[in-house]
Amino acid sequence: MENNFKALMMLLTILLTGLSAGLFYAWSISVIPGIKRIPDKSYLEAIQEINRSILNPWFFILFFGAALMMVYSAYLQFKTNAYLSFWISLCAAVIYLVGTVGITAFGNVPLNQMLDQVQLNILNTGDLQLTRQAYEGQWNRLHTIRTFFSVVSFLLLTVRYNGHQTATDLL
Repeated sequence: MENNFKALMMLLTILLTGLSAGLFYAWSISVIPGIKRIPDKSYLEAIQEINRSILNPWFFILFFGAALMMVYSAYLQFKTNAYLSFWISLCAAVIYLVGTVGITAFGNVPLNQMLDQVQLNILNTGDLQLTRQAYEGQWNRLHTIRTFFSVVSFLLLTVRYNGHQTATDLL
């Protein structure tokens, strides 16, 4: 019974982490290339609306749920003396917490908050261009970093899981 619970928790952890990494990766290969083609004011308006709409319960469950489940899965591995699995799970959790949650909280979110305060309708064309330049490049660099780390976390969890014959071998 305990092994089934651990396996279920690990699968849920992998699912949430994979969805989080997939969201960031999909954004990188679809939204960023598409939105960079539109004029400055349209870009800034679209980003403001996207930043407001992403703050929803589904995103929070996915984003923070992955982090919580990684920590919890590592705890389950430690509790049952599965030390190799524990260390791999713990590494995935730390990488996600620092490289994805940390970058988001201390990098992307402050930029989003700064942009949200800008009243685009009162800016002239030059100011719109400067606002976009101040935001876009820095935000995209931070996004690339958090995408990389979320994918690394997902890969670690997947490799850890695939290192076992069956789901119930997750000791």
